[in-house]
Amino acid sequence: MPRAPPFWRWWGATEPIFAGPPGRLDCVPILFQPAAMTDPLAAPGDSPALPAAQDAGGPADIVPASLVSDPLAADVARGIARLFARNGIWCLPEMPLRNGRRADLMGVDAKGLVVIVEIKVARGDLLGDAKWPDYLDHCDRFFWGVPPGLDRTPLESEAYRPDCCGIIVADGYDAEILRHAPLHSLAAARRKVEVERLARAAMRRQTVLLDPHCDEFGAEIA
Repeated sequence: MPRAPPFWRWWGATEPIFAGPPGRLDCVPILFQPAAMTDPLAAPGDSPALPAAQDAGGPADIVPASLVSDPLAADVARGIARLFARNGIWCLPEMPLRNGRRADLMGVDAKGLVVIVEIKVARGDLLGDAKWPDYLDHCDRFFWGVPPGLDRTPLESEAYRPDCCGIIVADGYDAEILRHAPLHSLAAARRKVEVERLARAAMRRQTVLLDPHCDEFGAEIA
């Protein structure tokens, strides 16, 4: 009996959709949607205008509330959330950390590892953020999330620790990992605390969606 074709050929693909199993951050989609992205290796310069995130479709709550006033940042958040979802990584926007900072996107992969993404859409904002290392104590992997046209040269310097930080380029439709984030494992007890805080925040947000009157409770984990 002839062998059945691989599942990805049933959908008309000419090669596997992913470079590895779902849930791993080092698996970059091969069948990436290039039409949705402007040139991911664009020359340095101002970021181009991108379609509004709400026009891309999909749930609105993947866009951080504080980024709504900045359509470009909202687009980057949406694209990264879609990339993560395809790889079994589920994240929350604007997650408060115990050190007082807020992660633009924070999530957990299929192995229970914690991922944080810091979104930057302007060169001045990137160069002016001296406190970003504070995120590293709260995640196993850390990524910078940027739009296609942003000058990424600073992220290659030692000040931005390319040895432990990945880079994701995204627009309002999709995203691509340009540099993988090396694994810097948290202590098991610390990871447990971070995952539990993420779970509580997610459950609170879902509860508030169902009943807005509950919004007055638990603001410290929002």
